[in-house]
Amino acid sequence: MSRAGLRVGIDLGGTKIEGAVLDPGGRVLIRKRVPTPAGDYEGTVRTVVELIRQVEAGAGGQGTVGIGTPGAISPFSGLLRNSNSVALNGRPLDRDLETALGRPVRLANDADCFALAEAVTGAGAGAGTVFGVILGTGVGGGLVIDRRLQAGPNRIAGEWGHNPQPGETGGRACYCGRTDCVELYLSGPAVAGEYRRSAGMELTAEQVMDRIDGDAVAAAVFDRYATRLARALAVVINILDPEVVILGGGMSNVDRLYEEVPQRWGKWIFSDGVATRLARNRHGDSGGVLGAAWLWPVPEKQAGARSTG
Repeated sequence: MSRAGLRVGIDLGGTKIEGAVLDPGGRVLIRKRVPTPAGDYEGTVRTVVELIRQVEAGAGGQGTVGIGTPGAISPFSGLLRNSNSVALNGRPLDRDLETALGRPVRLANDADCFALAEAVTGAGAGAGTVFGVILGTGVGGGLVIDRRLQAGPNRIAGEWGHNPQPGETGGRACYCGRTDCVELYLSGPAVAGEYRRSAGMELTAEQVMDRIDGDAVAAAVFDRYATRLARALAVVINILDPEVVILGGGMSNVDRLYEEVPQRWGKWIFSDGVATRLARNRHGDSGGVLGAAWLWPVPEKQAGARSTG
């Protein structure tokens, strides 16, 4: 059976690969997860292709295919770069998948897919300019304008995590070769490290944030974090002036950020008022697979529709 307008999304992670098929209105018809063949590039390609075929069979037809990955394809070499799944680095993942599948695919990194999902059917639905932020093990972002993902000639649009953290000159070394990157101050491991250095105790970022009402050290860590996030996002707002900034990743679960950060960021924003909203994501862990499905152009009549996945 053939069905028009279907969209296939694949979220390629380090431990699992998730596939989903959306109908023309954005409703999830089928989802499936399989383990990622760790360290096996050829096995990963085969697994992705087989998963696409399985979910399409379950949905009753073929669709456009979008794939979210760690890392991104370099426009200069045509090879994947900056993936924490190192077996993918230096490989023409998009071309190999197209060859194996026998039709075109679109590929973007996981932060871009998160931003796109939130812009189309999530917390940014209806907004013209959406900046999506990942605050997790790493820090990344994606920029969506009029429901279309922006990549740029260098394929780095939205990659704010490796800009210098405003106001910090501590010389912290980043794996990327630079110092004092935003990621070193706003990631989950950064929060855990701040607490460990101050309190001499090893806690996760989530545990630190759970203690901010009764632990003076945790409260101080949160205060610094909120100010740093406000300063870093103020730079984004000054350049892009988005209608909404949407937070994802583990640190997005800290309720107090949505009150504190907008109260602080005006100090560094070049305006007499700030209309930009700071919002929590709507799709959670589903953002990657849903955003991948929306990598193909979104018809105007579908804009703002809510996914039921």
